[in-house]
Amino acid sequence: MSEQALKPIEIGLTAAIVAMEDNEPLILTASGQDDGKLTGLPFGPFDAVAHRTFEIGLRAWVEEQTGLRLGYVEQLYTFGDRGRHAQAADTDAHVVSIGYLALTRKAAESAMPAPGASFEPWYRFFPWEDWRQARPDIIERHILPELTAWASQSEQPETARALARKDRVKLYFGTEGANWDEERVLDRYELLYEAGLVEEARRDGRPAALARHSLPPLGVAMRFDHRRILATAIARLRAKLKYRPVVFELMPGEFTLTDLQRTVEAISGRHLHKQNFRRLVESGALVEPTGVMSTQTGGRPAALFRFRREVLQERPAPGLRVRGRR
Repeated sequence: MSEQALKPIEIGLTAAIVAMEDNEPLILTASGQDDGKLTGLPFGPFDAVAHRTFEIGLRAWVEEQTGLRLGYVEQLYTFGDRGRHAQAADTDAHVVSIGYLALTRKAAESAMPAPGASFEPWYRFFPWEDWRQARPDIIERHILPELTAWASQSEQPETARALARKDRVKLYFGTEGANWDEERVLDRYELLYEAGLVEEARRDGRPAALARHSLPPLGVAMRFDHRRILATAIARLRAKLKYRPVVFELMPGEFTLTDLQRTVEAISGRHLHKQNFRRLVESGALVEPTGVMSTQTGGRPAALFRFRREVLQERPAPGLRVRGRR
């Protein structure tokens, strides 16, 4: 085998660790040792000698770096695009990262010994995804004018896709009467990247971004391709709400139905009708009353509930198939 054919590759583990606090979904971020100005997800190398599996390795170094003992963990995707970690004249090993989604209840109580580690609202990175109050103004003000102009340009044959640019704008951002699909988080981010509208595209030297004099303020950029990994994690969690009871991994042992609704709304980024949501929860037999009332609601006492774990054996897809008003 020639020397030229030998391409060093390293395996990394990247974690999108989600928690809830004050009705906001949070993501654990960590500043890079090489550049403290860049925010990213916690990540580290896989040590095949020390750890038998990828997940064991992930849990071990997350606990070492952040003090967190992860609960629910699932593998997302393998991210290995050429250049994802490359710098100019870089000859180091190419890093292939295995992304994970992890859920924890310990945003407020956890010790964070690693410098630069903190929980941040995930809508700082994706402000166009939060529809709880109304359609985000950033879509009409910054995103659609730029995407519409970009979509009107002629596509090069080598970059043409099955769906034309205009069709993807309509499908992903819910224009011209199309519905907003909260699960298309990754599709929307990748469309913005392709159009050269996010800082990561300019940093990666994409022609569409380099041709622009300035970029619109579309959320906080992240190191490497970590915002793409985070988009994948948000999309997976939003989808999984509908067929697995993963939301309870983010809830305390006892909670009110209002607390549960606000958590689901925060993750999905959508407003939910109160009565419809409660009927959905009750018909799904996902929770049971504790017999105790909460006085921490700021108003009338509310009944406390807990998750019925028996539901996992009762049916194959015990999720919350919620639908928003819009």
